[in-house]
Amino acid sequence: MFTGLVQDVGRIAAISRENQGATLTIETTLAERLAPGDSLAVNGVCLTVTPAGSGKVQATAIAETLARTTLGALRGGSRVNLEPALAAGAPLGGHLVQGHVDGVARVEAIETRGDSREITFALGSPGETGTAALARYVAEKGSVALDGVSLTVARLPRNEALTVALVPHTLGHTTFGELQVGQRVNVEVDIVAKYVERLLSFAAGEGGGDGGRGGGGGGGLSEALLRRHGFM
Repeated sequence: MFTGLVQDVGRIAAISRENQGATLTIETTLAERLAPGDSLAVNGVCLTVTPAGSGKVQATAIAETLARTTLGALRGGSRVNLEPALAAGAPLGGHLVQGHVDGVARVEAIETRGDSREITFALGSPGETGTAALARYVAEKGSVALDGVSLTVARLPRNEALTVALVPHTLGHTTFGELQVGQRVNVEVDIVAKYVERLLSFAAGEGGGDGGRGGGGGGGLSEALLRRHGFM
């Protein structure tokens, strides 16, 4: 489990591609803190690491991970957001982030406002199969993790898009200061939103699987369903 508070921006020192997967060698100031088998969020993707000496760690991403995230596009020299797993008793400064990427979004627009920036991301970008479905989990002033950074949704300019406001600290201590229009980022929506939808689908008799009272699959949120359960 992570919080979405980046603790270091590392650099990809080398990439070894094998068996349709890839082993990443990452230079990071966190190397001395990480033991074999520890979890590390790399641009929001939870990977298992092994120390590689001289301020480096290694982590392997399988073919499924490369296909569903932006890690497959990394190259030597790429900078990545890094966060070790949350320790028990540590402050939860961001929000609960699992490191399980739900999809990929694309930077649609960047507006500079003094020392800060507003960045709009398209969740339904061409070629990003299934990402448009993530829009229903995003709420204004709610939380979302983009490339492993916990952010508050400033506004929803339209369906299947979201805008975040970035303060100077975030721009200077993550890779977000380098983002450009058209760049792809990993998206993890708030886990709470997904569980609420799942519970409501079962309450309505629409949940799939062996435990579903309706056993009918499909399901989903609707205004009528929310009203019936007191959410509206």
